[in-house]
Amino acid sequence: MTDAALHVHRYGDPSEAPLVALHGVTGHGARWRRTAERHLADRYTLAPDLRGHGRSPHEPPWGVEQHVEDVLAVMDAEGLEKADLVGHSYGGMIAVHLARTAPDRVRRLVLLDPAIGLDPAGAAETARGYMAEVSFADAVEARASLVARWAGASEESVNDEVAAHLEHGQDGRTRWRYERAAIVAAYSEMARPHVPPPAGLPTHLVIATLADLVRPEFVVDCRAALGPALTISEIECGHMLYIDRLEETGALLRTWLAP
Repeated sequence: MTDAALHVHRYGDPSEAPLVALHGVTGHGARWRRTAERHLADRYTLAPDLRGHGRSPHEPPWGVEQHVEDVLAVMDAEGLEKADLVGHSYGGMIAVHLARTAPDRVRRLVLLDPAIGLDPAGAAETARGYMAEVSFADAVEARASLVARWAGASEESVNDEVAAHLEHGQDGRTRWRYERAAIVAAYSEMARPHVPPPAGLPTHLVIATLADLVRPEFVVDCRAALGPALTISEIECGHMLYIDRLEETGALLRTWLAP
């Protein structure tokens, strides 16, 4: 595998209990900043930019196994033997596979509307949409595009994204900071047959009810594999629940992950 030193956003005191937060496809670790600062201030939160995203290396491979290896390398570099793990969307799929690969490294697992076991036809259609380059004349145009996609997001969340996630190319155009090919690869990975977290691992599955993303078959298999170790909650919002419902999602994390 290719070595990668991920760019990591750090929040809180390193002496506090550690938490690793994984963003979704096209995202970046700084999206967790307001959640960490407002609701997890008593935790040490590590939020890496995944390979192909943000300020981390954009070179392949971009498969789930490589993402797992990258995140474990972050934990090793920080000297973390064990941490709570939170994953949103594609980050949720990576979190599940990390927990299965190294169950001794994960204390508790939170899956925020995980994108796992997606319908292959739908995943292929979405992936093809990312094959075309999208760029903007400036940050104002990029912001308008984001507002149209993030209908439930607050103005402060939109401003955060514009400030943290845009880059300006040598051609004078502005783009979101991710590798398109890595996004296409991610949708192929999300169309893999789903697997549940390892038996016995305390897991909280949080479903965004307006997104219709979490497959019923995945929920059934999680119940069978985890039994009483599984907690399921629902939040009435779209897929970007920790952006659209920052306070509700943050309070859920704070309560369930209380030391």
